[in-house]
Amino acid sequence: MSIAIKVENVNKTFGETAVLTDVSVELEKGKVHGLIGRNGSGKTMLMKCICGFVPVTSGTISINGKVLKKDFDIPENIGVIIETPGFLPGYTAYQNLRFLADIKGTISKEKIRSSIEKVGLDPDSKKHVGKYSLGMRQRLGLAQAIMEDPDILILDEPMNGLDKEGVVDMRNYLLDLKKAGKTILIASHSAEDIEVLCDTVHEMDRGKIQALPKPID
Repeated sequence: MSIAIKVENVNKTFGETAVLTDVSVELEKGKVHGLIGRNGSGKTMLMKCICGFVPVTSGTISINGKVLKKDFDIPENIGVIIETPGFLPGYTAYQNLRFLADIKGTISKEKIRSSIEKVGLDPDSKKHVGKYSLGMRQRLGLAQAIMEDPDILILDEPMNGLDKEGVVDMRNYLLDLKKAGKTILIASHSAEDIEVLCDTVHEMDRGKIQALPKPID
């Protein structure tokens, strides 16, 4: 079994408040892993720590065998949607992703256009993102997450704001990414999303992993 993400005895505290407590989990490559739990259970914080956005208080996180904050500061080859994606409201979808791509300097115009099309948006649309619905912003957030063709995707409530058709489209696309060998960690309040998409499920409560991974039949 090849491990993409390994979390070992991770704790995160703010002052005297424990947000994550002794969290350990291994996520196998090429599978979809579900993270469930109530609001405030620690799901988003764990994702932020895995992405390197928030440093852990103690414990280690390894990505593809390399230790975060020791071997690298921010993991490469990870696409992320955490909380509502933020974009420049006065610009189009393509312009927003082009600005982000220019920072990297390695993403072609064709790759940007393809990523926008894959999530069901029009790269030629002149509509400004500020006039997008929440669901459209979620789609654009996924386009941003995939435009570098990352091996790992960290997705916090990616179906948020999508209509029924959009949810079906997103599920099918994520399953296609899995078939392509991507590793996906997804947090969702939807039991149906978890059942349809996930190979393993990890439940969090009060900053702790509550049970062993539960395989989906």
